[in-house]
Amino acid sequence: MPPNHGSRVRIVTLGCAKNEVDSEEIAGVLRGSGFEIGDSHADLTVINTCGFLEAAKAESIEAIRKAVRTKGKGRVVVAGCLAQRLGAELERLAPGADAYVGVGQMGRFDEIARGVLGGTAQRLQVEAPHHRWADVATRARSGRPWSAYLKISEGCDHRCTFCTIPSFRGRHVSKPLERLVDEARHLAATGAREINLIAQDVTQYGFDLYGRFTLPTLLRELDAIDGIDWIRLLYFYPNRLTDEVVEAMANLPKVLPYIDIPLQHVHPETLRRMKRPWDGERYLRLFEKLRAAMPECAIRTTFIVGFPGETDTEFQALLDFVDAARLDRVGAFLFSREPGTPSYDMPEQVASRVKRERYDRLMRRQQAISLAINREWIGRRLDVLVEERKGEWMIGRSFRDAPEIDGLIYTSGEGAPGEIVSVEITDAAEYDLYAATGKAAAAPHRAMAPAKPQ
Repeated sequence: MPPNHGSRVRIVTLGCAKNEVDSEEIAGVLRGSGFEIGDSHADLTVINTCGFLEAAKAESIEAIRKAVRTKGKGRVVVAGCLAQRLGAELERLAPGADAYVGVGQMGRFDEIARGVLGGTAQRLQVEAPHHRWADVATRARSGRPWSAYLKISEGCDHRCTFCTIPSFRGRHVSKPLERLVDEARHLAATGAREINLIAQDVTQYGFDLYGRFTLPTLLRELDAIDGIDWIRLLYFYPNRLTDEVVEAMANLPKVLPYIDIPLQHVHPETLRRMKRPWDGERYLRLFEKLRAAMPECAIRTTFIVGFPGETDTEFQALLDFVDAARLDRVGAFLFSREPGTPSYDMPEQVASRVKRERYDRLMRRQQAISLAINREWIGRRLDVLVEERKGEWMIGRSFRDAPEIDGLIYTSGEGAPGEIVSVEITDAAEYDLYAATGKAAAAPHRAMAPAKPQ
């Protein structure tokens, strides 16, 4: 009898949405080979780790240790970013797993699982990053059926001095366009109304395969797929957000006017140390272009506070930029020294106390801006994708709200999870909106609100 016959697998996913997609591919490959996927009484536990920051590393190591302590007669496979980043060192830090498997191997996870359960697996299975795309139809959805992530590429060619990702995810590799279209159709057929395109840099899509940046072509193909209502993009790289991309976003009805563009900083000297492009003035001009093409465009960014050498003057430039840019969403991170990155050994490391104080000042400044922008939506209408009901309230998201990272809209009225309903905004807080529903949108359209009443 094969070792997978009747075997039950539990998958624990840590980290970002890209890992969520990887876990769904692992689950689909295993299910297609006769394994059962469940949350209890597992013969095999797969921990899909995150290795981006030291905090994520600590969380992953603790999850591995817990799985090893409680595995009983079961087996444990440690997979993903941290296994790739640390290799044999992870086996020393979190011993006792039956295999440590690097990134890009989702398509052969049935072979890995059979080897582990059969006692023939090599314990350390980490090689130079080389992504193998799993078959489209194998992906097993695990989240809410009406919203799905679609990974359009893997890896990154940028060399930001604070980032570990290229070291363990490898160079940028695009998924072929025809495979993405097939996968999007598969997601639509399994109930997805919202597709969230993800990559380290969506703007680089297709260059390695087709010799040109192919994101606009991909968007046009996806916009034509029946069953998909919203297409959202995560994440843009600033100097590659071209006029062609902006034009496609502005004119394709299903592509949401939502821009997540991590800037990391705005002062030219800080950006130079980060090996990031441009400066705050050019970013402001880019935002002007985006708002001219898409007047209701929601713009989100993230900043790193306390990067080595960040002076009071450089940080003040960040505060001034936030005032001038007037962005819908701003997230921030305290700089984390990551071994193996150039910034780890940079001089003039900023004290933890100073980083925390600057973070608080930045976020307080942005809270007031977010509240003011949200209040401008009072009296206007938005289409909302309902995510859940709690009593008489529906909780959902509009075109302005990416899953898990942005605000929510709390709505009274009728509607069920997975529906898109038209609501009128009645109140606003720093991050969330409150609304009353109208009729369910019979033919969901681009979520662009009408002009604010005078």
